[in-house]
Amino acid sequence: MSGVRRLGHRWRRQRPLRTRLTVAASAAVALVAVGVCTAAFFVIRYEMFHQLDLNLTQSATRVIQENRDAGPQVVAGECRYLSAPACAQIAPALPAEDPAHPYLLPVSAPVREVATGDRAPYFSNITLSGKPMRMLTTRLGDDKALQVALRSDSVEKGVRQAAGLLAVIGAAGVLLAAGLGYWVSRTGLAPVARLTATAERIASTRDPRHRIELPPGPPGRQDEVTRLAASFNTMLGELEQSVTAQRRLVADASHELRTPLTALRTNAELLARADRLTDAQRDRAAGALARQLREVTGLVNDLIELARDEEPTPLLEEVRIAALAEHAVAAARAHWPSTPFTLHIAPDAAETVRPGVPARLTRLLTNLLDNAAKFSPEGLPVEVELTASRHAGSGSGSESGSGPRSRSRSRSGERLELTVRDHGPGITTEDLPYVFDRFYRAETARALPGSGLGLAMARQIARAHGADLTAEQAQGGGALFRLTFA
Repeated sequence: MSGVRRLGHRWRRQRPLRTRLTVAASAAVALVAVGVCTAAFFVIRYEMFHQLDLNLTQSATRVIQENRDAGPQVVAGECRYLSAPACAQIAPALPAEDPAHPYLLPVSAPVREVATGDRAPYFSNITLSGKPMRMLTTRLGDDKALQVALRSDSVEKGVRQAAGLLAVIGAAGVLLAAGLGYWVSRTGLAPVARLTATAERIASTRDPRHRIELPPGPPGRQDEVTRLAASFNTMLGELEQSVTAQRRLVADASHELRTPLTALRTNAELLARADRLTDAQRDRAAGALARQLREVTGLVNDLIELARDEEPTPLLEEVRIAALAEHAVAAARAHWPSTPFTLHIAPDAAETVRPGVPARLTRLLTNLLDNAAKFSPEGLPVEVELTASRHAGSGSGSESGSGPRSRSRSRSGERLELTVRDHGPGITTEDLPYVFDRFYRAETARALPGSGLGLAMARQIARAHGADLTAEQAQGGGALFRLTFA
């Protein structure tokens, strides 16, 4: 049995899904068709013989009424018609009382037992003169039994004809089941075939722009396979976006690295001929080389940071945003001594915490403060404010999903908002949609130090922590960056 089971498993593994589905559907429909035909055959056979038994019972009742006081004898000896009360005879309980003329129907021991009342009336099948007969043996008075027989060849012929007709119908049903099974498998697996072809085409061309054609209709009424194809299309869209962003990042990084690497090479080659340089030229080249090394190192570190999407779950902890803001502002004051920083923390936001990675959140705030200080005129302040407010739909404290993004909502239902505002030239309407793009630098900022990755990194860190970072033009001039923890 185990060998047969292993053979069946091997057969299923070696056959395509369409073949297996066709065989399964055909077998199921064929089994139903054969079962229905078999049940119909037995029902027809039972009904036809039951009708014959009713005729025998009616004939026996009539003979009993007409020959209630008659002795053992052959009452009727013709079995020519199906409904005629023919082949009727009366048999005694004792063989000694048998008449001189021979019986037409066989008289056996069970017949004698019916005559004595030791056995209940019964039906039996016999053969008389080469013809099939159906016989009823019942009791007639005391110590007598009545035997009534009718020809059953027409009934048996009808049963055989019904069996042949049902066999033809069953065979046609099996063939129809095979055709329907093939059609069902071909139609039902068409989206799967398109999905497979698309996946194979993407694997061979490495081009995620391909999509699976979906049948028209509202999304709520799509079947499981169509929803799978739609999910696959969504996944392809995300993959295409990721590949596009990766290629753009590589292209932008190569473009941004080309200039400092060229300068590094030039200064390195210049220092290699240091014996031809004056002390001032040598010091100037060494200083430029060190400065360019720091820029390249910062650019590479920023690229490494941007390559991270989600924050590592084991590093998450409850972070007090107010304390983090105080630390970031203190560090910014030391780094930008000519720029005053003001910090206002609302009382209801002083103790509010959010799950996150402290080092990454500090990097986010530092990037915002450095960006504001870089564009602020000397002597004008950079204003930092942290507030908290209630928002609708809070209080349950339960969130679905995983990662810091899904756990970033506080149980208290408070929305934290941190704003960083400078008094510089602000962000033009044309630049506003692109300030968080990688390597994007406005025309007014191209002469300033930086790689154009700070704000892109800040938004990525914010999204990884379930927060939203936006930029807008501040009233009265300058730029306003708004970090919102929901």
